[in-house]
Amino acid sequence: MIRRILLIAVLGLALAGGIYLSMSRAPETAARPQAPVAPAQPPPQVGIIVAQPAEVPLPVVFAGRVAGFRDVEVRPRVGGLLLKREFEEGAPVKQDQVLFRIDPASYEVALSRAEAQLLQAQAALRQAEENFNRIEPLARRGVSTDVQLEEARSQRDQARAGVQLAEAEVQNARLNLGYTTVTAPAAGITALKSPPVGALIQAQQTLLTTISQLDPAYVNFSFTDEEGREFRALNERREKPISEKDLKVELRFGQGAEYPQTGRIDTAAQRVDPQTGTIQARAIFPNPDGALLPGQFVRVRLIGITLPGAIVVPRQAVSQGPQGPAIYVVGANDVAQAVPVRLGPEVPEGWVIQSGLKGGERVVVDGVIRVRPGQPVRPVPVDPQAAQTTGTASGQQPGARP
Repeated sequence: MIRRILLIAVLGLALAGGIYLSMSRAPETAARPQAPVAPAQPPPQVGIIVAQPAEVPLPVVFAGRVAGFRDVEVRPRVGGLLLKREFEEGAPVKQDQVLFRIDPASYEVALSRAEAQLLQAQAALRQAEENFNRIEPLARRGVSTDVQLEEARSQRDQARAGVQLAEAEVQNARLNLGYTTVTAPAAGITALKSPPVGALIQAQQTLLTTISQLDPAYVNFSFTDEEGREFRALNERREKPISEKDLKVELRFGQGAEYPQTGRIDTAAQRVDPQTGTIQARAIFPNPDGALLPGQFVRVRLIGITLPGAIVVPRQAVSQGPQGPAIYVVGANDVAQAVPVRLGPEVPEGWVIQSGLKGGERVVVDGVIRVRPGQPVRPVPVDPQAAQTTGTASGQQPGARP
């Protein structure tokens, strides 16, 4: 019994001590100042543009090779000994410029022989005509027979034919003699190799040189069958289809220098190459200074193709997310949402949005890194041209996918 009384007394003292300690610390706790509550952050300011469909120019670039307008093989029309070459190999030549000289001695003799045969034929013709003129009046008076008249007429006709034959032989001999001087059939650049002086030349067989005509110049390039189908589908959506006459062609050399002359589409093949799956096309360019040389690598840029009703956003507006490319659209109550999009071709103004964005929607183009999906923003309209310039200056290179 005494133990129970002592235990109750100890518990009472412990309880009283706890109450005393708590009451003594209460003023200290109440006197301690509380931490201030952080004020709410304002929505981040972002630059926006309003997406508007428009007809957008679509420049298309292909790799190409320069080719001569035509390659002319220079072959001799007569054979003989090559006496002289009148030009420097590989140098440009003009049309009708003398290139080679073949030994003319045998052809001069042939011309002299043909001229002598012509004189002989002309003498025979005069004799035959005098004989016919003498017999014809005698036959009318009955002094000469009809047989003699017909024989004189036949001799006269044969003599006339002999003169024509001799004249043809003279003309042929003169042509052959003229062919011993070989001239350039066209202006252009000659080949670096030709037969040496003193070589025996065979008519129609020996290749003397090749002349590549450079003005105008051809540029060959190719495009895929898929690109061809896309162009046809684009034309079907247009009220006025794009024709070859509506296209201009620009050239850039391998180091980026631009060729000053513009060209046009000359022709395109109507078949697909089974080995490469591409369609061959050809453009033609003025080349008065010879700056375009056969075999040069160039970049072919087609100007005149446009995309009707296309929506374009600056490059910096497109970000890469887990689901692919996306943009931020400011909706109701100025809340930004990430919208996945499908990108089309790249144009100088930015990316063409094929799907995922509608006309009239507000797109964030400046301050994208400050945007959080589902959070409000403070949209400020910006000039689309200024947004494009800002994106290019920040290091986003045209043609690079985000």
